[in-house]
Amino acid sequence: MSSNPQAALSWPVMSLAEAHARLTAPGAPFETETREIRGIPTTIWKNAPPTLRDLFLATRAFGEKTFVVYEDERVSFEAFHRAALTLAHALVRDGVRKGDRVAVAMRNLPEWPVAFYGALLAGAIVTPLNAWWTGAELEYGLADSGCRVAIVDAERLDRILEHLPQCPALERVYAARAGADIGDARVAPLESVIGASYAWADLPELPAPDIAIHADDDATIFYTSGTTGKPKGALGTHRNATSVAVAGLFSPMRNLLRRGEPIPVPDPAAPQKGMLLSVPFFHVTGCMAVLNSALVNGAKIVLMHRWDVQRAMALIERERCTAAGGVPTIAWQIIEHPDRDRYDLSSLENMNYGGAPASPELVRRISEVFPHSAPGIGWGMTETSATFTSHSAEEYVLRPDSSGPALPIGEMKVVDERGRALPAGETGELMVRGANVVRGYWNKPEATAQTFIDGWLRTGDIARMDEEGYVYIVDRMKDMLIRGGENIYCIEVESVLYEHPAVMDAALVGIPHKMLGEEPGAVVSLKPGMQATEAELQAFVGQKLAAFKVPARIILLPDMLPRNANGKIMKSNLRKLFEASAA
Repeated sequence: MSSNPQAALSWPVMSLAEAHARLTAPGAPFETETREIRGIPTTIWKNAPPTLRDLFLATRAFGEKTFVVYEDERVSFEAFHRAALTLAHALVRDGVRKGDRVAVAMRNLPEWPVAFYGALLAGAIVTPLNAWWTGAELEYGLADSGCRVAIVDAERLDRILEHLPQCPALERVYAARAGADIGDARVAPLESVIGASYAWADLPELPAPDIAIHADDDATIFYTSGTTGKPKGALGTHRNATSVAVAGLFSPMRNLLRRGEPIPVPDPAAPQKGMLLSVPFFHVTGCMAVLNSALVNGAKIVLMHRWDVQRAMALIERERCTAAGGVPTIAWQIIEHPDRDRYDLSSLENMNYGGAPASPELVRRISEVFPHSAPGIGWGMTETSATFTSHSAEEYVLRPDSSGPALPIGEMKVVDERGRALPAGETGELMVRGANVVRGYWNKPEATAQTFIDGWLRTGDIARMDEEGYVYIVDRMKDMLIRGGENIYCIEVESVLYEHPAVMDAALVGIPHKMLGEEPGAVVSLKPGMQATEAELQAFVGQKLAAFKVPARIILLPDMLPRNANGKIMKSNLRKLFEASAA
């Protein structure tokens, strides 16, 4: 984790507050300033690109460096630029105007970033839709956002064709990799505009459309995962997105300072970084924290058609990926795979994840198996445009149950049920505000008023903060169980289960109980080749937690637990397992 062993031994040589002050001072790499945004004084990165258009135009300097790898397809930054600009002009010709919504609904393909930036450059509000959604769910997203154009892949086209009559605002659909004979007048092959990925470099060099775009203009609508009720569209601005895009190097630079090492001077000749992307672009992590950060830093993104641990290791070796991650289970699968030693994974420098609790044991195992790769974790939401807190390397090793401190452009507080700020160490609801927090929900004024209060976002997470500002997520408010009047925080029990050497994945849900109201039930998957029984795991939890917190039932599954596209375990599916068992 450190190139300087002596510095690592004396870590930290600088406090968190001092490191933040150094990095954000005038002339520093992450200089900040205060600006009033919608009437609220807000700390922003002074030198971040004002808009995603500015970010896009600046990355042309990376030229022929590889931008995206998909199977045997390789797309350079220059080719990506030409394709996105070509699409932008086509959308303008189609009648797309500033503020119109353009949907992007496809799996991770080279066309996804082209569609995203082509729409932005045309002045549209890009609306990435969940590629896992059914046709009816896609119809909801298209109709709710009032999209004028949709850019989809073949599978999503098949799902939405019968729903197009219920989307009156939708005038045009461009379909990638769907063939030429689509049979609907509103649908055209995307290739008829930009061609196939191997030919993008031969497209003409075009200027960006002459459309005035400002930092606080609306840029994106990302739908929440919709665990309760219909998904809500989080309406984000260009500043929200660029604030996260430039933040990727902040935590690593903070680590260098706290080790007593100098901040390196940018070296254009340094080997290119590469990220194995195992989360979807249509989630804020994939788009804001990976795609846009890669554009800022000139990094390569290696796409997977679907997650397969053996294929992932082969790609890390082939592409010399420097980073991988997503959710903790992915890291576990790589670490525990019996064929791991057959692959050269020495290029890995970072294994970052979020979206689910991770056991301290995982932090230790990453450091043990990949001694030159720093483990990292962060916390964020759709409403925070992805990353709000993060830490890695020594910071994370010493606080493995924390999600790190807020970025300097963000503020956090923990409040009681009346909204009063609580002192360090006390547990309550986490509230945040900052330059990367979206301004509200699309066409949902009541939900916006309930969730966004004087610039503060009610996260719905139960948390505590320590004296230095590190946040510890205790649970989701709606996931907390009440067993006979006793509160049970799911993450507390899940964290203990993760400590068991055989457990790879664990989740706690409430099981209805006639007398107690509900009681805890756990669903667990085990590491390859490992064994454990329900009774053994219950006894293990009982050694560490009060008896009322011990799962009354534990179901063992052979595979990783079901997750949504955001990487969050789908607890509604797990509850059905107990319902089926009871029936």
